[in-house]
Amino acid sequence: MVIIILSMYPYKMSPQDYCNQKTKESHSNFLFAFVFLSKKKRNALTALYAFCREVDDIADESVGYDIGKKKLDWWRSEINRLYNNKPQHLITRALEPYIEDYELDKAYFIEIIDGMEMDLNFIRYENFKQLQLYCYRVASTVGILSAQIFGYKDSNTLKYAHNLGIALQLTNIIRDIGEDAKRGRIYIPLDELKKLDITEAEILKYINDKKIKDLVKSQTQRAQYFYRLAIDSLPDQDKISQKPGLMMGNIYYVLLSKIAKNSPESILKQKIGLSNLRKILIVLLTSFNYQWIK
Repeated sequence: MVIIILSMYPYKMSPQDYCNQKTKESHSNFLFAFVFLSKKKRNALTALYAFCREVDDIADESVGYDIGKKKLDWWRSEINRLYNNKPQHLITRALEPYIEDYELDKAYFIEIIDGMEMDLNFIRYENFKQLQLYCYRVASTVGILSAQIFGYKDSNTLKYAHNLGIALQLTNIIRDIGEDAKRGRIYIPLDELKKLDITEAEILKYINDKKIKDLVKSQTQRAQYFYRLAIDSLPDQDKISQKPGLMMGNIYYVLLSKIAKNSPESILKQKIGLSNLRKILIVLLTSFNYQWIK
């Protein structure tokens, strides 16, 4: 196990430089919101996102459950070391100064790791209850930690972050239906596929027909419901501090609208996205409007 971890341990870089590189390589929509943060908050959020990328890569790249489980267990131990002021990895060393400053709860980091382990264990979800737990662990937890870094006065802001995390992850799942199918994964709840008379084979073989349109429509409506829950639960007094999260949320909200409007079944064959220019415009619009862009 020591060999596994040492082989991925980066040398000759400062903790923050490693996190900056990890985040930059991801080309994530997070980056569009970072520029509006103070240096301290930007560094904290970059370290958080680097952690998420690191453990997510384990779930995505592990050749087997046993190896992936060992690596994730190492990270569970590393989080315990972090909260005992003895971090070893560059990412946790970058995170260390911000744990107390932003009151970041250890339980959320463990939940994130648990979510990544679900990707090792599950390639199917029987119902939305199972899927919602997954979405909470891999996305809502990150949203809550991010909201704490952004700063808030009203505890209802954490409910906003929870619901926004669910909405963002559901958007990812809809966008990646085809790409996930190529990896043998189906995140759409199986009971909902059955209700629409869609077989797993039709998803895995990229069969396009009206049933797929109905599927995307129903999944899109659910994601939109969580976007509404999120914005409705964001207190007015925290809208300014939470603006970076709203910017990222709006990028995903516009992406969801594009999927719904432009031949929804096409997501089985290609990954739909937004240009960087459009993302920048969305960020600028969100600066003056604390609602989802229609």
